[in-house]
Amino acid sequence: MMREPRCILAGFVAIVSASAWAADAPPAAFGTPAQAAKPWAFAVTAYPTVVRGGQNYTSGIATADRGPLHLEARVNYESIGARSAFIGWNFSGGDTLTWELTPLLGGAWGTTQAFVPGLEATLGWKTFDLYVEAEYVRSRRESTGSYAYAWSELGWRPVQWLRVGLAGQRTNIYGGDRSFQRGPFAQVTWGPVTVGGYWFNPGSSAQVFVGMLGVAF
Repeated sequence: MMREPRCILAGFVAIVSASAWAADAPPAAFGTPAQAAKPWAFAVTAYPTVVRGGQNYTSGIATADRGPLHLEARVNYESIGARSAFIGWNFSGGDTLTWELTPLLGGAWGTTQAFVPGLEATLGWKTFDLYVEAEYVRSRRESTGSYAYAWSELGWRPVQWLRVGLAGQRTNIYGGDRSFQRGPFAQVTWGPVTVGGYWFNPGSSAQVFVGMLGVAF
């Protein structure tokens, strides 16, 4: 999915969307790793995408975390046919209002060849959360191929297993006149498995449906 700058923020690209943090998590000072090193945690997510009047495809993200260290690989993210890899560092804190920041540095190859700095951030308050993902794809081929991508979600969990809300992304991967896509989303979680869907531009001639199937382990 050539999510314009969606950082589109090699491997099966995955995870995602921001989950609300536990309210009882101990606060951590800014610039200080949120947790001491602990066993690896992995997540893999696939995003089958149906574009009305356009090319359908599946993007994916795979992540690996050990303490504050964050590794990420993506496919069909910066563009269809692109591969990308990132390294980052997790920071988090807060009590009633929780926050998490993960600055990223990486690169893309394949149909998009670029240096890609990015950022993933989440704010959580009670049953609400705000997730923002952004990246700047700096093309190594030509300056006109560089772009910024952004993906955001405002989510609400009425119950622990259900998350609903609004999502938006600034992208040019789909073509057409709409560089900013927006619409509702819903996710359902059973243990380590999350299934969801995003419906961008509902009711228009530029509708896009993005499915989501993720596993954490």
